[in-house]
Amino acid sequence: MNAPRRVVLAPDSFKGTATATEAAAALARGWRSVAPADQIVELPMADGGEGTLDAFAVAVPGAERLPVTVQGPDDRPVDACWLRLPDGTALVELALASGITLLDPLRPLDAHTLGFGQAIAAALDSGATRLLLAIGGSSSTDGGVGALAALGARAMDASGRPIPPGGGGLAAIEALDLHGLRALPPGGASILSDVTNPLLGPAGAAAVFGPQKGADPAQVERLEANLAHLVAVVAGGASFASAPGAGAAGGAGFGLLVWGAAMAGGAGAVADAIGMDAALAGASVVVTGEGRFDGQSAAGKVPSEVASRAVAAGVPVALVAGAITADASGFEGGAVSLTELAGSSDAAMRDPLHWLEAAGAALAAVAIGRA
Repeated sequence: MNAPRRVVLAPDSFKGTATATEAAAALARGWRSVAPADQIVELPMADGGEGTLDAFAVAVPGAERLPVTVQGPDDRPVDACWLRLPDGTALVELALASGITLLDPLRPLDAHTLGFGQAIAAALDSGATRLLLAIGGSSSTDGGVGALAALGARAMDASGRPIPPGGGGLAAIEALDLHGLRALPPGGASILSDVTNPLLGPAGAAAVFGPQKGADPAQVERLEANLAHLVAVVAGGASFASAPGAGAAGGAGFGLLVWGAAMAGGAGAVADAIGMDAALAGASVVVTGEGRFDGQSAAGKVPSEVASRAVAAGVPVALVAGAITADASGFEGGAVSLTELAGSSDAAMRDPLHWLEAAGAALAAVAIGRA
């Protein structure tokens, strides 16, 4: 009889259908149905987008969620939270305060990041000694100006009045007064992001992410021009705008860089915080996954981060994704598409936890067959 395996389940969220925690639990149920003696370690992952706070909350003993009510991306109150870690670090997730899932309909010109800044301010008011700022899942293209305003900056028009919120309002900005901007905490602020896009240009915030936030071609062009105008009025704006990740979250990366925060790889930072390397020590296999495995997945996404660490640890790695549209041959532990299992993407999305459970069972059978 084969000895029980140690199996690490480290998926990202399957956006819009299952959180990373739900995905890991479903995979575990499926695996245990085939190999009940195996030791399962559920280690939900994230890359700086939705679910990052949940991943830390599960993995860090003593982490505490603290509620905060903020002004959402359409000005309505939003009940959000931030996470206080035992060492005094505060994790603030943009998606919970200013995220795209908070809007219906989308507001490509008017949505803003003011609530995200208010959540950061609440963490600072509570004495946070260091900030981790997860900025995926944004609803806006405001260059982070809303967040900066909540932290004490003043974005003004030619008459010295506050500009309208959102990316559309940036057309009116003629000065960004940073004199009242709050200081960074003693341990600084790290920006957790899974993208490296600059602020402007064909790979920038408006061109790449604007359509995802509801912008039509004319609005994308307008947002691009407004962001370029913002850069022109910010001291040293061009250097911040060209930095990798400045275009993340509709330019929220740019605004946070102007504040003095530093970019950090989202998936790598999360993996370090939740003890991924220690979990892989002695593992027989690790399973990772995300909603769609495509050409962008190698650029800082969860599967690539988990796979690189697994390879370094000498652990076979398997992949589960809602859809697989890129080469997954490097996943020697197997690769399972929920769309293929279910017969269609619609069927997979109607009952994702069922098909994740089926994927866990399928990968367990592969592991047994290779033992």
